[in-house]
Amino acid sequence: MRWTSLLLVMMSCGVLTASCSKSQQSVSPPTSSPAPAKSAAAPPSVPRNTPVVSGLPDFTALVEQYGAAVVNVSTVEKAPSDQTAANIPENDPFFQFFRRFGVPTPRMRPNPQLQRGLGSGFIISSDGYILTNAHVAADASDITVRLTDRREYPAKLVGADRRSDVAVLKIDAKNLPVVQFGDASNLKPGQWVVAIGEPFGFENSVTAGVVSATARSLPGEEGYVPLIQTDVPLNPGNSGGPLFNMNGEVVGINSQIYTQTGGYMGLSFAIPIDVVRDVEAQLIQNGHVRRGRIGVAIQDVNAQLAQSFALDRPRGALVSSVEKGGPGDKAGLKPGDVILAVNDQAVDREYQLPLMISKIQPGQNAKLTVWRDRGTRDLTVTVDELKDVQARNGAPGKEQNGGKLGLAVRPLTPQERNEVDTTGRLVVEEASGAAANAGIQPGDVILAVNGQEISTVEQLRTAVEKAGKTVALLIQREQAQIFVPVPTG
Repeated sequence: MRWTSLLLVMMSCGVLTASCSKSQQSVSPPTSSPAPAKSAAAPPSVPRNTPVVSGLPDFTALVEQYGAAVVNVSTVEKAPSDQTAANIPENDPFFQFFRRFGVPTPRMRPNPQLQRGLGSGFIISSDGYILTNAHVAADASDITVRLTDRREYPAKLVGADRRSDVAVLKIDAKNLPVVQFGDASNLKPGQWVVAIGEPFGFENSVTAGVVSATARSLPGEEGYVPLIQTDVPLNPGNSGGPLFNMNGEVVGINSQIYTQTGGYMGLSFAIPIDVVRDVEAQLIQNGHVRRGRIGVAIQDVNAQLAQSFALDRPRGALVSSVEKGGPGDKAGLKPGDVILAVNDQAVDREYQLPLMISKIQPGQNAKLTVWRDRGTRDLTVTVDELKDVQARNGAPGKEQNGGKLGLAVRPLTPQERNEVDTTGRLVVEEASGAAANAGIQPGDVILAVNGQEISTVEQLRTAVEKAGKTVALLIQREQAQIFVPVPTG
């Protein structure tokens, strides 16, 4: 399960509970009944003491019919020998604990260690195709799928898409039980939903709740998935499991929670099944997912911005920068434009635009309805392909920046620089400690430190050493440039 703590806190558990009480006040009846006063006819309403909701749902038939299609996904991956070292400094009491009892610390480990993971999945075809989360299976060197009848199969990773957090597995089996798919677009807040998964390895555990909201966008997310928010209790191991509606149809893949404590706080999120099916089809057919891009950075339009641009209300996606020579630039987009619609489909909130554009195949044209100079106009943009910007296996050697920030960086290869429109020279391979806590991620390209452009590891190290208690890193992530403050001590 992928967890969010204003960032996403991984693999946490625990439940916070709260109780409330209701006070009652006794009122004595009047000694005499006054004559009824004449009044205008009241509108029809539900009679008092008539329940709007009656009874509670029974999930037993749903679980009996589809529980066997939910599987346990166990993974093994190699972790770098120094992976935990940055999280256990030598002045930490746990570092002394390792040394005192003769247990090798991460710094002392000579070889990469095996890291075991646990998640859930569900069977979508009788011949062995299985859906789960990318963060469960994408980095695994060995994957094992266990069915509810305790049969185990080695699984092949057909493909994984990190942007949507969807992965497809394949096992060599026949006549397997399968789930049925529903329509996530029909979900409404208040509807009951059910999760079946493997929390902490407890197979076929069932939890239930209601849909809290639809089309959610979380801080730090890229906006390619309009998440379903529920209050279904989820724990480590639920990742990749199905979210069912009351018809027994899968409407989503359980993916993450949002928390301020590291434990479950009633906010769970699932990937809508319509997004999942599109990704699944591309992964099975091509092994990867193609998405469109137009090369702009955007932000939401609040009430003050809407007033300044003379919009009737806050809506649309405000263009904050345009990639030089990119699709948006060629189409005539400018900073300050507000994109109101794509192919006549309204853009009400900023996070909707990346999803709309990503669904358009590269090379196709799209009509953008833009608000500029107190009026609308239509622009035609030729959509380009969105490419991943991630550190590659076997890339040139990484170098530490000195340990203050917890960063491991390396120079971009010539091929990567050709693929990515950036002025940066250094890409983050690993982030831990202060850098990870600040939100720096592998794949981020470092452009400047405290306003000073950086092109070499030595320049980065020198700039950090000269900085005060906090250093401002200007990074490029995808097509966006953002400043990230990172404590240095």
